[in-house]
Amino acid sequence: MIRTLPLAAMLMLAAAPQAFAQVQPVAQPIPADGTVLDIVAEGTSTHVPDLALIQAGVVTNAATAGEAMQQNAARMSAVLAALRKAGVAERDLQTSAVNLSPQYRYQENKPPVITGYQASNQLTVRFRDVAKSGTILDALVAQGANNIAGPNLTLADEAGALDEARRDAIAKAKARAALYAQAAGLKVDRILLISEAGTPQMVQPMPMLMRGKAMMAEADTAIIPGEQKITASVSVRFLLK
Repeated sequence: MIRTLPLAAMLMLAAAPQAFAQVQPVAQPIPADGTVLDIVAEGTSTHVPDLALIQAGVVTNAATAGEAMQQNAARMSAVLAALRKAGVAERDLQTSAVNLSPQYRYQENKPPVITGYQASNQLTVRFRDVAKSGTILDALVAQGANNIAGPNLTLADEAGALDEARRDAIAKAKARAALYAQAAGLKVDRILLISEAGTPQMVQPMPMLMRGKAMMAEADTAIIPGEQKITASVSVRFLLK
């Protein structure tokens, strides 16, 4: 027995291929009256770092956990006071880690024995005046900071510096396209496609130079900012005629 579909169902099936075709992406044709040129260009932007990120902390040891934490809190208060006195804003101070851990003595064939406790408090500090960061570091050590790492030198406006590198990359791509077109007896008609190739990079300078004064407990720490180069790579497709 042959069954016929209702008219509505038949109309839906007839329309389905047309609806499917409407959502398919349409490839952009390459113009037949021109020549396609693909160029990858790298742009750069160079700046002196104006922001330093430093990890500054206090590590204390005591017989009990309470004593270790109390001593740590007292020394950290002195560190924070020194930073605020140096003009570091509250928004540039952030606690990054607080730890308390038992310390053990290990002996062969015996269970470990707790010999005391170690407390640590670590701060992330932003210095917006890189030239002063070395002096502040020395003041921190004088106030009890004994766990310091950095600085990590960077730019306050990384996005703006990266945009400069992108503009430089596009300018280089256009100049190279014009050179190829002239050599081939053609002219650049227009850009067909632009895409950013790879991941933009920020090349870190050598951040810190330390000079120790012989036979003296004091340190004279100099922060050398150097220059930081930002690179961006673009791929550009040109139409030559």
